[in-house]
Amino acid sequence: MKIGPIGVWPPVVLAPMAGITNAPFRVLCREQGAGLFVCEMITTRALVERNPKTLRMIRFAESETPRSIQLYGVDPDIVGRAVKMIAEEDLADHIDLNFGCPVPKVTRRGGGSALPYKRNLLRRILRQAVANAGALPVTMKMRKGIDDDHLTYLDAGRIAVEEGVAAIALHARTAKQHYGGVADWPAIARLKEAVPEIPVLGNGDIWCADDALRMVASTGCDGVVVGRGCLGRPWLFRDLENAFNGSQERARPTLGEVAEVMFRHAEGLTGCFDQERYAIADFRKHVGWYLKGFTVGAELRRELATAESLDGLRAGLAKLDHDQPWPPNTDTPRGKSGERAKVLLPDGWLDDPYDGVVDEEGESDISGG
Repeated sequence: MKIGPIGVWPPVVLAPMAGITNAPFRVLCREQGAGLFVCEMITTRALVERNPKTLRMIRFAESETPRSIQLYGVDPDIVGRAVKMIAEEDLADHIDLNFGCPVPKVTRRGGGSALPYKRNLLRRILRQAVANAGALPVTMKMRKGIDDDHLTYLDAGRIAVEEGVAAIALHARTAKQHYGGVADWPAIARLKEAVPEIPVLGNGDIWCADDALRMVASTGCDGVVVGRGCLGRPWLFRDLENAFNGSQERARPTLGEVAEVMFRHAEGLTGCFDQERYAIADFRKHVGWYLKGFTVGAELRRELATAESLDGLRAGLAKLDHDQPWPPNTDTPRGKSGERAKVLLPDGWLDDPYDGVVDEEGESDISGG
């Protein structure tokens, strides 16, 4: 698969996930298999303002190539300035634009998965991004639309092609679905038919490598984007590489091997956060994902999930049954799920799908990443 000048094989992309896909986690995933690994979502205003927190978030490990950044923005001019900054200062090799985030603090400002409803605003953002990217490929990730009555993905796909976007990823859910229900894989096929000129990547309900193969076979998409399926499971990328290369081999680490990765993950976060206590606190959310399916007593799980230092985490990990084999039936949903009662939108957002008014406060409460 080609994304602009970048060759990607296997055709697998790590979805940017807030608080998850920082450099330590990306390094662990890259060690397992090849693909394109995207950092956490970065707000364009914060980047242009050189917010210190944001600049720390776009640090890449020396081994990371190509370097991929996902940007969030609602103002075409600011998006253009952010993209130009990335290109001129060599901050990344690939830029992805976020039009898929469904969280209320984003959609109520007209951003993320709400924005493609405003067709002309979407066009202006894409035009500014591509015009300022130089040789860097610009891609976009989106959802089907706001809800089943306000689907936008086919219109957005055609606009993207017309404005020079290099590839499109579709999370086959609406914003209202959030992470609930079942991903609508046939929508990925419809998008591929609508935009045959560029690669289309499918996202949604890939919990194992065989799911990825089924998605490609059933939709004709050019590649897959993996998000929640790799939570606590970086070796999923080894499975994906094997699967796309025709191998039936799958990673089945013992609990001891999982524990080793857990410690390396937490240790890597100490360099990312600069303070050990913050790093260990951030790592706590990963514990349940790593231990999913393994037989671990409730008391030990609590000890691991409340550790306050690397030494405390190491001591807890040493108590695990390191010879315990990989549990069966773990290719199941991970992470958040559930549908929203409604999508929070700016007042009057649905009145006119073609106006291009920019909300001046569209990024203010999430500036800084």
